[in-house]
Amino acid sequence: MTATGSSPAFDGMYSQLIEDEGADQLHRRPDVGQSASPVRLTSRLISAGPYRLATICLATLCAILLISIIAVTANYKNKPQAGGEVTAEIQKQTQNANVSALAAAINKLQQEKEQLQKEKDELLAKLAATKAPEVIKSTVAAPAPIVCPLDWHLFNNSCYFISRVTRDWPESQSYCQSKGAHLAIIHTAEEQTFLWNLLPRGHWNAYWFGITDEHTEDQWKWVDGTPLVGGFWEVGEPNNHIDEDCGYIVKTRVLERVAIRSWYDAPCTMNWPYICEKEMGAGASTAIPH
Repeated sequence: MTATGSSPAFDGMYSQLIEDEGADQLHRRPDVGQSASPVRLTSRLISAGPYRLATICLATLCAILLISIIAVTANYKNKPQAGGEVTAEIQKQTQNANVSALAAAINKLQQEKEQLQKEKDELLAKLAATKAPEVIKSTVAAPAPIVCPLDWHLFNNSCYFISRVTRDWPESQSYCQSKGAHLAIIHTAEEQTFLWNLLPRGHWNAYWFGITDEHTEDQWKWVDGTPLVGGFWEVGEPNNHIDEDCGYIVKTRVLERVAIRSWYDAPCTMNWPYICEKEMGAGASTAIPH
């Protein structure tokens, strides 16, 4: 017995039936050039028995199955293509997004670079500004040392001349002016002491310097017109004893007499030696004739 449940006798009978039907069809065909109508052919096939009908149904089902397989296969082949288009579109969108993000990052880095460059330039400008005074200072030549004329003595930025001849106060001032100087103007105790030490001691060594109140009594002014502030008067001076309008310095052999108490007033017509001063530093000026 076969797996389908049929027997060799059944198979032989089915084959014989087909052969007999075929021979009968050929024998009964009225005209070789004409074919039977579909209705007659169908009826004949039906009359051939259930086996022929099963065969036709099976063939039809096979055809339908084949068509279905072909359709499914074609549809399956088309799906990867559509999926590929979707995948390509997604990839394209992803690439565009990546390009946009990269461009934004580059733009941000460029802005940060420009900001850093700006800050660098500002710092360099500040550094240059702080170093500029030092550079200027180092490039400016040091001022030449002050050299006083012969017989003149340097103190700070002035040169002083101690005369050996005598003149009255106006003539002494005129002589100093002829040398580009003026009678000495004394503002500090250090300057007063410096000049005092240049003077020799004597019985009554007196030297004119640049102070007078000849225009207004007791309003002492320097030869440059500025008023006297303080001073180094001897005790009781100035006293205007006999119309004494000009000042002088005294240095005697009395050791108790000191530099900061050595100014006296006297008539401007008296003849004494004198002290000239010539400013040598910046802003030096010659006193206006009095």
